[in-house]
Amino acid sequence: MNEKAIRAMRDFLDAIGVDIEARGMEKTPERVAEMYQFLFDGMGKDTSAIWGETFDAGSDGIVAVRNIPFYSMCEHHLVPFFGEVSIAYLPTDGRVAGFSKFSKLVEVLSHQPQLQERLTAQIAAAVQRDLQARGVLVVVEAKQLCMTMRGDLAHGTRTVTSEKNGVFQTDSALYQQAWMILGGEKS
Repeated sequence: MNEKAIRAMRDFLDAIGVDIEARGMEKTPERVAEMYQFLFDGMGKDTSAIWGETFDAGSDGIVAVRNIPFYSMCEHHLVPFFGEVSIAYLPTDGRVAGFSKFSKLVEVLSHQPQLQERLTAQIAAAVQRDLQARGVLVVVEAKQLCMTMRGDLAHGTRTVTSEKNGVFQTDSALYQQAWMILGGEKS
């Protein structure tokens, strides 16, 4: 157990007037420290280690994994944002990764203080770098609790970010195909 984090949580709760000696609150600092340790366990991890063996798919077509659920913590307020990530990539020489590895990638990169825009870019960069993909398109749609819990209380608002790299930046036909595979509308 991280004693420094537990002490800090105790001090924080005390500073805002929460009585941690009240019934049910006695173990809250420990529980919160343990939870945040889990929520931030992606910090400093190398994404190249998650892919394992790649496979020859015998195809040069676009590969997509859609609607990968995720949650992360907004680095501005340390409240959750959560939603789905969809990834399309164009493999090099038909070499593909197992589909479950994309969920692991999203988990590793979302388990740290994050911004949705940065998370989107990091996923795209990792797929291109780690798999040597010829092109990557990532779309992230999320609910930001900092928008719905404070300020204008924008209930039901969803934010959408996208990132493209490689041939999807230069070949508009391939980009359109990837966009359609991920469920986008034809422009």
